[in-house]
Amino acid sequence: MSKQTILLAEPNELLRKVLTDRLKIEGFRVVVLTNGLELLDAIEKGGDLIIAEELLPFRNGYEILETAVSRDIPMIVISEADLEEKILEAFRLGASDFIDKPFSPNEVVARAKNVLNKMGVKK
Repeated sequence: MSKQTILLAEPNELLRKVLTDRLKIEGFRVVVLTNGLELLDAIEKGGDLIIAEELLPFRNGYEILETAVSRDIPMIVISEADLEEKILEAFRLGASDFIDKPFSPNEVVARAKNVLNKMGVKK
């Protein structure tokens, strides 16, 4: 079975590297992106899961959700804003999960696996 592809869009370089390394250790193929325009382009090429910061340069995570939902690609939104209204908005728009910063890279891996399992995408 081929590796699952995760589209990871995180503007913070250190966090992006830590998450990429951790996801690769778990056997995922990771497409690393730094802004919303890159992510939209990558979505057109396909992927199994999107993990994206809410506040991406050029396009925010909520704008990306519309495209993700239309392509049937599950998306986990990451945000520093621990506000109930932001979390509810993400789910209203179709997010598969929401993770508050700060978080453990192990939590991200566990949530990614959970979302993929719920979607019927087995590793």
